[in-house]
Amino acid sequence: MRDVSIIGIGQTKVGEHWETGLRALGAEAVQAALDDAGVQTVDALYVGSAYAASISNQSQLGALIADYAGMGNLEAFTVEAAEASGAAALRTGYLAVASGAVDVAMVLGVEKSTDMVAEPRTLARSISLDADYEAIQGATATAQAALLMRRYMHDYGLDVSAFEGFSLNAHANGAKNPNAMYRNLLKPGAFGKAPLVADPVNLFDSAPDGDGAAAVILVSGERAPDMAPLPVRIAGSAVATDALALHDRDDLLYLKAVALSAQKACQQAGISAQAANVYELHDAFTVLTALALEAMGFAERGQGWKLATDAQIGLAGATPISTFGGLKARGNPVGATGVYQAVEATLQLRGQAANNQVAGARTALIQNLGGMASTAITHVLRV
Repeated sequence: MRDVSIIGIGQTKVGEHWETGLRALGAEAVQAALDDAGVQTVDALYVGSAYAASISNQSQLGALIADYAGMGNLEAFTVEAAEASGAAALRTGYLAVASGAVDVAMVLGVEKSTDMVAEPRTLARSISLDADYEAIQGATATAQAALLMRRYMHDYGLDVSAFEGFSLNAHANGAKNPNAMYRNLLKPGAFGKAPLVADPVNLFDSAPDGDGAAAVILVSGERAPDMAPLPVRIAGSAVATDALALHDRDDLLYLKAVALSAQKACQQAGISAQAANVYELHDAFTVLTALALEAMGFAERGQGWKLATDAQIGLAGATPISTFGGLKARGNPVGATGVYQAVEATLQLRGQAANNQVAGARTALIQNLGGMASTAITHVLRV
């Protein structure tokens, strides 16, 4: 297996892009990545998107975007793993280059969530749940997160305010990110007073769906130094799964897939999770952040929420997370999330993160989840 490096990145602002269609949004990120890498062509395009078929009524994104972006008749197809689709596409591109089957690969994450609003969007997103035992009963992703949060609060004697620090941190970092959907700061104490979405999950707890596209270009580690001044190596890449339906899990409050994927990726990279300088976690809901930190060994069970309270997760903290605002403030581009994480981590490792820069960042751990961590995909990036 060959080493694989990122030599080009591109992204669009996350937001409500009413004026831009799915193909045009994807093509914008494609061109930005080509320009950044200083290349004109690639050999393959792997597209991550979760709900293009159910929300945008569009499948075959590989052919659609390759044609619209003028990339020619190349290998191109879509990869799906619910909200982890972006990281799944990154994993696909990584394996293609590492195996030697492809020399230059582009990975694109793209989503147009605002093509539907309210109940139709909720129904369209429910296709990633267990159709026979969850979705048919009216379950939603937000309702599932509420079940986990309620159980966590019950087991550890907490109230909603325990999770506030994660959202405060995300918005503090998102306020500095020009590509963020929400650049407002949250006032301490406002978190617990926000309108409920699914008790106890509230408006300030859950990440807002948005439209967005992000892309990275991958080549072998051998070629990378000749093509980019500071290539970023993918030192670890791993996928793990857990039961799709929550009621089929042995332990609701232990994210097994998170632990396994992080362990495998870090083992490949030859580091511990705690050795990374930057962490981009899937903070679609604050309870997922707390549980992921616990599963990866940053805190004992029931103690993950304390990392936010103790201000350890800020840009100058020991465990910086959501450094560009995460899903909560940058916005949740759903199936494109994993590629946004790779773009943001690359900016950190290049030292190009501007006001969001983590000083001395040399290693980043990025983790993208599908559903309530039914799929967990972890990558370790290094310079």
